[in-house]
Amino acid sequence: HCNFEFDLCGWKKDENGDFDWNLRTSSTTKMGTGPATDHTLQEPSGHYIFIKSSFLQLPGQKARISSPVLSRRNKNCKVCGGVILFYYHMYGAHIGSLIVYQRTMAKHEKILLNLTGNQGNFWQRKALILAGDGDEDFQVVFEGIAGKGPKDGIALDDLTFSRDC
Repeated sequence: HCNFEFDLCGWKKDENGDFDWNLRTSSTTKMGTGPATDHTLQEPSGHYIFIKSSFLQLPGQKARISSPVLSRRNKNCKVCGGVILFYYHMYGAHIGSLIVYQRTMAKHEKILLNLTGNQGNFWQRKALILAGDGDEDFQVVFEGIAGKGPKDGIALDDLTFSRDC
């Protein structure tokens, strides 16, 4: 489980990204960009990770962050597949996209979720089933794609893997 209150919990910048997801709070940013509070504490001082469209990123550029390596060797993970739960906030007229991948150690990526455009000015919960066969370890990758609006951004908070994996 990662609520980003202290660090990135082993999540790392992915080598295939153009820019970074940043740890931030609502209390340290200009109004109009991102959520008013984090999801965990429901306070402006709470932390989450965020990308924002700006003059530093061209529309279409990607920020990617990858999970620690997860093992399929647990028999429960083989049977049920496992689940990742998370909260996202995508708000703005010219927001980009959020794509979630499951990546094998052989670097094969399967899309689990693809959201584009304004999803509303509130935190939303999503649960995704982690598919797969055999014993191959894997990672989950969150990819945020910059949009055209300078105040538009994508935030993530409270990323949790089911105990089965």
